[in-house]
Amino acid sequence: MGTGRLWGVGLGPGDPELVTVKAARLVERADVVAYHSARHGRSIARSVAEPYLRAGQIEEALVYPVTTETTAHPGGYRGAIEDFYADCAGRLAAHLEAGRDVVVLCEGDPFFYGSYMHMHKRLAHRYPTEVVPGVTSVSAAAATLGRPLVERDEVLTVLPGTLAPDELARRLAGTDSAAILKLGRTFGAVRDALAEAGRLDEAWYVERATTDRERAVPLSDVDPATVPYFSLAMLPSRVAAAPVVARPAPATATGEVIVVGLGPAGREWTTPEAQSALAAADDLVGYGPYLDRVPPNPRQRRHPSDNREEAARAAYALDLAASGARVAVVSSGDPGVFAMASAVLEVAAEPRFAGVPVRIVPGLTAAQAVASRAGAPLGHDYCVLSLSDRLKPWDVIVERLTAAARADLVIAIYNPASRSRTWQVEKARDLLLEHRAPDTPVVVGRDVGGPAEDVRVVRLADLDPAGIDMRCLLIVGSSTTRVAGSAVFTPRRYP
Repeated sequence: MGTGRLWGVGLGPGDPELVTVKAARLVERADVVAYHSARHGRSIARSVAEPYLRAGQIEEALVYPVTTETTAHPGGYRGAIEDFYADCAGRLAAHLEAGRDVVVLCEGDPFFYGSYMHMHKRLAHRYPTEVVPGVTSVSAAAATLGRPLVERDEVLTVLPGTLAPDELARRLAGTDSAAILKLGRTFGAVRDALAEAGRLDEAWYVERATTDRERAVPLSDVDPATVPYFSLAMLPSRVAAAPVVARPAPATATGEVIVVGLGPAGREWTTPEAQSALAAADDLVGYGPYLDRVPPNPRQRRHPSDNREEAARAAYALDLAASGARVAVVSSGDPGVFAMASAVLEVAAEPRFAGVPVRIVPGLTAAQAVASRAGAPLGHDYCVLSLSDRLKPWDVIVERLTAAARADLVIAIYNPASRSRTWQVEKARDLLLEHRAPDTPVVVGRDVGGPAEDVRVVRLADLDPAGIDMRCLLIVGSSTTRVAGSAVFTPRRYP
């Protein structure tokens, strides 16, 4: 059958919602669930895990024979505890030998003063074992106080309250921040050590952090008779406690314009630099559908406009920056390829915007995105052309397309068609056929990276203008471009 697996599972500081997803899954699936308790039988660990237990699981209650009381065991307290651990390990080993997976529950983290470690030392070398960390009581107490533990170069010292008072005072005097665990009966000595170290006024007491019985008060106000074991003392960060002196803002402020390339589709196509620039912006300016690709943030102002208003959009962004705003002008693909970068820089060159900084953040452009889906059609020399005649005359497009075709360049064609431009693709195809073979492969990429992505390869002679729109990009191969199976590539060596 094989042996079972031993899991030491940290359950966090007490709130069942602070149990990790992995811990909850393991507890629910375990064949055997083991937990420690005092002789009263109540287990904090089990109470935390209870929402994740299921009917029919085997429970092993590991009940300590002694806690703080005396014992008649011949080996004294230590001997009684060692025998107890050996017995518990034997009970769990029986389950593991039978092929049952065993989860040992532990409050906080199993390796941070955790009861589980005594089973680990006795069983981990014999059976497959994994330890699942948990949120510690120290982290929970800091969160409860709302005070950082350490900042910058501060040193945190974790101490057991069972140390001799003189040693405890010495260590407290020599550290920045501290957490003192194992209180209960040791509380009076801990308070005396804090006073001797001159730290009592800084100390806080936190009891049952994150539970519905949570309590956090200055340690000097605590009655020792009320202190349970499930508590700790804390000296939070001294640096964090110091007030922050606000610096006056400059009398005048100049913002900047950052032209950001979003890439061709979703967030995974946007570079970390672009995401950082978008996150830091006060204002977002751009064509409406492109702005819609940026997750909304109520701190930011959004200024959508029509796609044909590039100069006005650029001037508006520069005006905002001149008044001190950090403005991100968004652009699909790469802002320097048939997009907003040149429009912004052209307007920024006007004397009225002198001194307004403009920065360009690149993005993945559509040519590279479509090429990657097809293979490597841009593997050798290529050029990039736009078929849009809105900003340049058609006869210029014809001259450039002809020159590229004669030069045997692979051609990436942007803006091939729109609702108002329906004839350019057919004209471009016929012109290219004067210089390229009918079998020349053409990659037609539409909405690459988006939900309607479609990439297909056709012969140049079979290129159908009816299936081409503004969301398409065409890559027309050269004389050396090849189709091998489903891949299109242009060899790097030219014959």
